[in-house]
Amino acid sequence: MIIIEKIADLQAYIKEKNVTSVGFVPTMGALHSGHISLVERCVKENDLCVVSVFVNPTQFNDKQDLERYPRTPKEDCDMLQAAGCDIAFMPTVTEMYPTEDTRQFHFGALETVMEGKYRPGHFNGVAQIVSKLFDAVQPQKAYFGEKDFQQVAIIREMVKQLNYPIEIIACPIIREESGLARSSRNTLLTEEQRKKAALIAQVLTKSTTFAQNNTVAQTIAWVNEQFAHDDTFAMDYYEIVDGNTLQPISQWEQTDFVVGCIAVYCGKIRLIDNIHYKG
Repeated sequence: MIIIEKIADLQAYIKEKNVTSVGFVPTMGALHSGHISLVERCVKENDLCVVSVFVNPTQFNDKQDLERYPRTPKEDCDMLQAAGCDIAFMPTVTEMYPTEDTRQFHFGALETVMEGKYRPGHFNGVAQIVSKLFDAVQPQKAYFGEKDFQQVAIIREMVKQLNYPIEIIACPIIREESGLARSSRNTLLTEEQRKKAALIAQVLTKSTTFAQNNTVAQTIAWVNEQFAHDDTFAMDYYEIVDGNTLQPISQWEQTDFVVGCIAVYCGKIRLIDNIHYKG
């Protein structure tokens, strides 16, 4: 595996390899088994696997969140090499943003709900950096985790808007033994918080059974109630949406693709997860 910091060097190296297919996994580092599952699939399905490790400042609307985001470059490189990655692209902020990126993306109703509502400007920052990375790597396929369900929908829309010839591949959520969705932020939890955070996946799983004999509104209320009696947790939202449009539904029959999406603070750490009810 080679580590590259400059876009020009990256493009020259890829051109020199003269391969048919380049696969790409964008990450913010602090890698875990969820990321590695994407990398391994990318390696399997492409001639060349590129993984970026870059903590993107423009997608953080909370400066403290940016500062405490975990950074483990040496461990990341060790994991990438073991997974068969060909290129670890690890640029500086100056390399990715030599000048301020003032572009404003518009994703309509996709960006006004859930994460877009609670983290204003987040998805514009995501679109800025992912488009820059796509321009740098020029992959045929790019791999994203389904834990960030709304982000995948935003990326697909961005690809459509910018007419990128890139296939976006969403990969299943990888979970810890407790059920907690793998996340770089999990490392910021205390041992006690990490144990308690397993409740998120447990509640989502149980809600699929509850939903069989209850309305959408009752299911949402039931999920919220499960977190109401422990001050470790603070809910941002739990919404049940059409998985295609991301818009809230009021009846199960409204769509064949029903997804429940949650964002909840465990202490000061914000965690997200989702579960499919249909589709």
